[in-house]
Amino acid sequence: MILPFLLTLFKILTIQLLAALGIFFAFGFILAKLQEKTQNNYYQTVGWKGILWTAWFGTPIHELGHVFFAKLFHHKITRVSLFKPNPETGNLGHVSHTYNKYSPYQRLGNFFVGAAPMLFGSVVLIILLYFLVPNAKEAFQPLATEQTSPLIVLISLKTTLLKLFSIANLSSWRFWLFLYLSFCVASHISPSEQDLKNMWRGFAWLIAVLIIVNLIALSVQINITRYIINLNRYLGLIFGIFTYATAISFIHLILSAIILKPFKKNRAD
Repeated sequence: MILPFLLTLFKILTIQLLAALGIFFAFGFILAKLQEKTQNNYYQTVGWKGILWTAWFGTPIHELGHVFFAKLFHHKITRVSLFKPNPETGNLGHVSHTYNKYSPYQRLGNFFVGAAPMLFGSVVLIILLYFLVPNAKEAFQPLATEQTSPLIVLISLKTTLLKLFSIANLSSWRFWLFLYLSFCVASHISPSEQDLKNMWRGFAWLIAVLIIVNLIALSVQINITRYIINLNRYLGLIFGIFTYATAISFIHLILSAIILKPFKKNRAD
């Protein structure tokens, strides 16, 4: 009896975690890799200062995300540097915070504080989109709808990009400002190594909470998995923004490789 029950609980937890957090883990991994390779293009050509053209705006957004979620989960913030580039360490900004290790709520908060740059950055991108792009709702509608396959995602992304880069938008200075600020945010939206460590600290507590909730739900025969899966219907816009951020980050990677290539050759000489 115990083994089948544990297997059922494990299956339920896996489905719930993938449904609720799979989108963040998948895009977080991709964005981190794109960010790493793009920054390497700058490091190997024009040097560390090359990333400052996006960091001046992207880094404060990254750090403000930590501040917001640290406050939300009642962590004590001891130091905030929204933008303080350090060429010796490579750090661009920093938020130091402490928490009560006896508080499950605060320990659970470590996951969200670590993931904050993606969560907060996506909200900033939505705000920029709303205020700077006239046809924002129409452009992002294909990505904001439920996606059923990778092919449909690619088709939706193509439709969105074509609508975003329309003649009307390309002739508007507000669109170019949105595009540049999107580069800035997307280039610094992924969690750092330290952020990932904080996420894993909180992830164990997230699983613990889910186990307790599911034990209670199973005992009263309530299927909460259905409700968690249904949440994906409301994540359409977030999915669209993450897809856009990934596309922008990929474009940034390609452009940095092409534009900075002559500088790399000069250094080699």
